[in-house]
Amino acid sequence: MTSSLPVHKDSFPASASHGAAGKTWWAWVLATFFGAGLIRPGPGTWGSLAAGAIWYFGLRAAHLTGGHAMAATVAGAAILTLIGIPAATRVERESGCTDPGFVVIDEVAGQWLALAVAPLDWRHGLAAFVLFRIFDIVKPWPARQLEKLPGGIGIMLDDLAAGAYALGVMLLVQRWG
Repeated sequence: MTSSLPVHKDSFPASASHGAAGKTWWAWVLATFFGAGLIRPGPGTWGSLAAGAIWYFGLRAAHLTGGHAMAATVAGAAILTLIGIPAATRVERESGCTDPGFVVIDEVAGQWLALAVAPLDWRHGLAAFVLFRIFDIVKPWPARQLEKLPGGIGIMLDDLAAGAYALGVMLLVQRWG
């Protein structure tokens, strides 16, 4: 790691995209969610859109609905969280950036949590997307505090909190909407 690496959270080190030695490639591929985090502007939004597309088309292809769809979505968010913490930690360390904006595996996990109770249609998917993005940007308590935890734990947990808030609103809408 060189001292010339950027420290802005939305910066992506040019050397990382050109095969620089010393990069843990599995971590970079997963943390950027297969490159979605490299799309500009708004890599977090692109990560959330990728999550929504995979949720929608994946559940449709698997013919999952209701409780099975919810279980698969929550399981996916949990698995991404478990692999996202070490991946995000490595990428943060190797990039020299604190909570790099190009790390979007946290948005994917948080978005899937927000989608957990959504029926498999575009209106509910869009509602979960908008709610998650609002809560991810605003970061109401305790999400802002969770963001301050070290490494991949902080990177992942603040977005999971945003996903939990969006999930709560989705539940309220379904209950009274």
